[in-house]
Amino acid sequence: MSAQTGSETTQTHWIIKTPVIADTGDSCSDFSPVIDAILANRNIASPAEYDSFLDPKLADLADPFEMPDMAAAVERVFAAADRGEKVALYGDYDVDGVTSLTLLKTVLDAYNVVVGTFLPHRIDEGYGLSIEGLQRCLAEQSPALLIAVDCGTTSIDEITWLREQGVETVILDHHEPSPDGLPDCCALVNPKAPGPGLSSRFDYLCSAGVVFKLAHAMLKERPVNGFNLRDYLDIVAVGTIADIVPLKEENRILVRRGLLELAHTHNAGLAALAEIAGIDPPYGAQDISFRISPRLNAAGRLDTATAALDLMLCENPKHARELAARLDKQNQQRQELEHKASGEALEAIEKGKAGECGHGIVIADRDWHPGVVGIVASRISRKFHRPTFIISIDETGVGKGSGRSIEGISLVDVINSGRPHLLSGGGHGMAAGISIHEDNIDSFRNHLNDYVRNTTTPDDLVPRLHIDTECSLKQLRLQILEHYQQLEPFGAANPEPVLLARNVNLTSEPRILKDKHYRFTLQQGNAVCDAIYFNGVENKLPPPPWDVAFAIMRNDFRGRVSLQMNVRAIRATEK
Repeated sequence: MSAQTGSETTQTHWIIKTPVIADTGDSCSDFSPVIDAILANRNIASPAEYDSFLDPKLADLADPFEMPDMAAAVERVFAAADRGEKVALYGDYDVDGVTSLTLLKTVLDAYNVVVGTFLPHRIDEGYGLSIEGLQRCLAEQSPALLIAVDCGTTSIDEITWLREQGVETVILDHHEPSPDGLPDCCALVNPKAPGPGLSSRFDYLCSAGVVFKLAHAMLKERPVNGFNLRDYLDIVAVGTIADIVPLKEENRILVRRGLLELAHTHNAGLAALAEIAGIDPPYGAQDISFRISPRLNAAGRLDTATAALDLMLCENPKHARELAARLDKQNQQRQELEHKASGEALEAIEKGKAGECGHGIVIADRDWHPGVVGIVASRISRKFHRPTFIISIDETGVGKGSGRSIEGISLVDVINSGRPHLLSGGGHGMAAGISIHEDNIDSFRNHLNDYVRNTTTPDDLVPRLHIDTECSLKQLRLQILEHYQQLEPFGAANPEPVLLARNVNLTSEPRILKDKHYRFTLQQGNAVCDAIYFNGVENKLPPPPWDVAFAIMRNDFRGRVSLQMNVRAIRATEK
């Protein structure tokens, strides 16, 4: 296959959703025509839709008892509180799992529940409820009630085993149920397992959102004097952003308000993470995605997520800073492992040592850490625009792999049709995990390539750059920046808008920053604007004039706020 590098190739299809927007000063709202076009592309057109999208309010949150099994879950938790029973919170080792446990323990502490937390070991016990993890949890805590958080929906056998041990279970989850049925537990609060006569209207929630709904329901039934759930929305926001769930409806409300709460957080751990990551208010979703989440995730990727949970539950600022520094160091180690594996995978592809990879990529190695294969798969998939599986093989010859896909190709379908080659596998259309014996890696690679070849067209394998609308440089005023920021938070289901400026020129030679970024000033007619092109040095710049695809950035320098173009791609101006 021909290697594609960076965020752009000459083959990339630029797809403009809205035609050119004239700067007439007329608009159907109080915003500029550019902002109107962006909102229209998100199917927001009426004044009422404008208001709910641009100014989401906590008062618009639905009754938490609309969630499936919520009443049963609240009843069982209150019973544990009233009886003085021990409760174990069994979570997942990613950011959603850690933040969910943090919020749930905080709420149960307010009700004086005797509660302990448990996180499985990624390597030894794996994701979710395993007999090995449950045995250790029961030995350490001896609970009467176990609350499974961010896992458990498919754990039919494990829940049965718990019941045989005399332990009842409540599940708070957001993953898809098994075709084999649902576990026999006291309550299954999962919007993707709604039960008879109930809808899945909350199916966009992650587990932190589900735990928030449980907390809301408990506080409606039994208010706790002095406990304000709003104070903990920053925890919900971090889990929601990190889990890349759609930032729509109630998720948008929770994240918008949570980011505001983060600016004056009561959580010593989050304050320490923000400090060590070097970020300051006002916080955006990208601050969570690229600065907070990787540090919280680092411990669970390399060993156990206990340090991350300890940090989130820590109340001493000095100790929190020490824990944050430890996670920061682990994140650096994770980056080194990721860089090494990415470089070796890229070299294998470019030197033709990765087998057939024209339609899909499958690469395995015994030296790669299993905690970084997902990140590497994501990088390789974006670079070559192909569905990709990266696999770490252990000493027994069994590989644990992570897959990342491209638009239009479901990894769930790939896995289901390739079961004969796999030990196990599952996940989502765009991200999935597999277990495979190393003897079957070549056959699975062939299966992936055959599947993609037979279910796609050549056009499906060409990268697409989706552009919201055209925008002239003279429209890039501070007023548009203020309106643009009201569109945040950006993420899944509300991507950061990409704009197009045609026929622009350089005012001088580009500057290269840190050997990989470009900084330059662009000119269109009499209008000029500063721009930065992150990782742009990977791409060969065509001769000007250019068509430039970009997002809008706020630039604070010595107390002066200005607008800056964040370049996503450049091509020679079309004649």
